[in-house]
Amino acid sequence: QVQLVESGGGLARPGASLRLSCTASGFTQFPFDYYSMAWFRRAPGEEREFVSYIEYNNKTDYADSVKGRFTISRDNAKNLVFLEMNSLKPEDAAVYYCGARNHLNYVVASSLRITNTMDFWGEGTLVNVSS
Repeated sequence: QVQLVESGGGLARPGASLRLSCTASGFTQFPFDYYSMAWFRRAPGEEREFVSYIEYNNKTDYADSVKGRFTISRDNAKNLVFLEMNSLKPEDAAVYYCGARNHLNYVVASSLRITNTMDFWGEGTLVNVSS
């Protein structure tokens, strides 16, 4: 069973940076590089929302709210996905979740923006942004 573990969350001041990591393991049928990876977040009292994805072929996409500030990347040799978050704002505070979806399970990449299409989820890491 695929497992995803997020790390790197914490408290940051507005304007600061944080780097989230997602460590993936348990790939028995398909290797990590078959999977497109995504970050979602859920702020208190809000629904889980799309942040960014990186496809198996390294194509990326971002929510408008983070475009130009966040960068997603992956290291297939180490089964890692990163989310570099710069110029943090108070509204970025949320629990950040890593998701994985086998690219054989979708046709249109934009479907990776939809919360309930992920094959696997991590437990999340908390990001607080406050002065």
